[in-house]
Amino acid sequence: MELGALKPLLTSLVMPPLSLLLLAFGGLFLAARKKRGGIALATLALALLWLLSCHGTAVWLARTALQQFPPATLSQLKADKVQAVVVLGGGIFPQAPEYGQAQPGAATAARLRYGVWLARQSGLPLAFTGGMGLAASSAQDVSEAEVAARLALQDYGFSIRWLESKSRDTSENARLLAPLLQKDGVQRIALVTDASHMPRSIIAFERAGFAVTPAATGYVLPARNGLLEWLPSASGLQASQRILHEWLGILAGRWLPV
Repeated sequence: MELGALKPLLTSLVMPPLSLLLLAFGGLFLAARKKRGGIALATLALALLWLLSCHGTAVWLARTALQQFPPATLSQLKADKVQAVVVLGGGIFPQAPEYGQAQPGAATAARLRYGVWLARQSGLPLAFTGGMGLAASSAQDVSEAEVAARLALQDYGFSIRWLESKSRDTSENARLLAPLLQKDGVQRIALVTDASHMPRSIIAFERAGFAVTPAATGYVLPARNGLLEWLPSASGLQASQRILHEWLGILAGRWLPV
């Protein structure tokens, strides 16, 4: 089995909640022999799980652990001489019974919508990159790019000029899309992906030979008021998990492909 195929499993093991649950169970197991130390370890794991489940923690992590990017502007795209807008896929629902065919996941739909809007406002052509991710379900039989092309045409009346449908991760997004764009002389791009994913994506596309203007979407910002920001929620844990995943991805990318 290739190393890349193990990435989803290894990521799940080091990310909350699984890593913290394993730590808590380890503490309970240790408590049978060293009661004080085991209980302390389990308590620490649960406290961290509580903290990382708060949306306020996710906002703090986004601001401190990752590089921040302001929203892109049309004047910036013009000043940077951008030649194309590039949207990165973020997953699909391989089965959507209500539609009878695969549909974009929340991240893909949001990125695509912004990419189409940005392309229309700027008059630039649009590219989309996304195949079947390393963690894709066995039920998935179409690529993210195929779903995006269909959605862009049906919902927005917009044709995507370049489609890359073989990539499985961010590194391959950049590497496999590069020949398609460079064949048409495109070297300067506006890159559309989530704000938390942007630092790692820029590294990948600059390695592939592009000059990148970040066009981030999906910012992690305060969503509730007062105490509610610090009460655990599934959405808070998901946001924290996403940011930690990107932070660890950047660290790992120093030795492995991003």
